[in-house]
Amino acid sequence: MTSSKKLTRSLGALLPIFLLACTSDDTSKDSDPVGVDTGGTTGSNGGLTGAASGVSTGSTGSSTSGTTGAATTGGTANGSSSGATSAGTSTGSTGTSGTSGGTSGATGSSTGSTGSTGTTGTNSSGGEPDAGMQERFSFFVTSLEALRKLSKSQEGFGGDLRYGETGANAGLRGADKICTEIAESSMPGSGAKQWRAFLSATDDGTGKPVHAIERIGQGPWYDRLGRLVAMNLTDLNNDRPKGADPAIINDFPNETGTPNHDPDGTGQVDNHDMLTGSTNKGMLYGDAKATCKDWTSAVGADGKPRVGHSWPRQGSGVNWMSCLNEAGCAPGVSLIEMGPPDPSMPTVGSGGGYGGFYCFALSP
Repeated sequence: MTSSKKLTRSLGALLPIFLLACTSDDTSKDSDPVGVDTGGTTGSNGGLTGAASGVSTGSTGSSTSGTTGAATTGGTANGSSSGATSAGTSTGSTGTSGTSGGTSGATGSSTGSTGSTGTTGTNSSGGEPDAGMQERFSFFVTSLEALRKLSKSQEGFGGDLRYGETGANAGLRGADKICTEIAESSMPGSGAKQWRAFLSATDDGTGKPVHAIERIGQGPWYDRLGRLVAMNLTDLNNDRPKGADPAIINDFPNETGTPNHDPDGTGQVDNHDMLTGSTNKGMLYGDAKATCKDWTSAVGADGKPRVGHSWPRQGSGVNWMSCLNEAGCAPGVSLIEMGPPDPSMPTVGSGGGYGGFYCFALSP
């Protein structure tokens, strides 16, 4: 037999086997089109889950699951199982590959959950006052806005600061209560401190005078933003507090920490007069006329209360405790420069103010 005939017979014998193998491969693909599309898609979804969470492992899972898990329905089931180890109908290595795709997707999803936890942590970081700042907050000037709110009058309290208190020393106790409520409104929790109004009086209830400098503690004192006002009474008892923060030494801040000369950011106003009834050393100034009958009267003719300057005013004084006498004890607000107190307008604000006063906490 020639070589060409032998080759022809060999090829003839192999042809049926080759055709059978090709037919079997085509039949497998045609009989399970769902396995092709669904397995690939589901594997991709597993990868997308990881990709959405920002993890490259998920993309790797997509490639493995989409390519290998396509062959059977078993691969499809595993591709969508988010990390399941088996799915009843999966077979052979294809099912295992599908599982790998699902596992990759699950890993991506897990990493994404970690990211969500981080976001929650960020949201929980705000809202509460800083503990250190709250601990230090121990001084402010009562703002016009706060006094209007508590007095329920656009003119403020005038010289009557009892604020619902009765009996001996009611004016001082009422003023202390005003300080406490304003402090609490500014920084919740601060009202728990013992707040004292910087006011002198002729009678403490036993016939003895009350000196403002002696009722506010020993210091140190800080404003609402934690800036130093004075370390002790010696430093405080000067025309302007020694060692005070430069930002506030010549413009005392109100309960929000805003320097009070320009309390709302619209421009400076003439509001420097602050009730004290005190000398430039914080002691009682004169008689009951300097304290509006110990802070129980809002009648204009009942006195000419002594005031200090929350910001220095050249010509009328720089001392924060004692500079001049107002024209009267009636409620009133004057924020426009009009010169010295006007006797025809006998209010606590006639010289440039609104009947504000200083508040100190006994301890920071």
